[in-house]
Amino acid sequence: MFARSNQLGGGDPVELSARNQIAGRVISVRVDGLMGEVAVDIGAGTEIISTITRASALKLGLKAGDNVTVVIKASEVLIAK
Repeated sequence: MFARSNQLGGGDPVELSARNQIAGRVISVRVDGLMGEVAVDIGAGTEIISTITRASALKLGLKAGDNVTVVIKASEVLIAK
């Protein structure tokens, strides 16, 4: 999947080497201890869950309803059957 735009979260355009950028809307944010869990609806009944640091969640000010871009950067992707 490729980004629908080159703007992260609707802000200023940024350039990233990560090609897997998916637009979505925050469903929920849970922060507990040092980590936070962010659920993002990317459409068609699909959610992506991201674990980020508490500091990042607070710095970004994430809340339900926010438009965001999920950026997936991985050195390998595994498929099991």
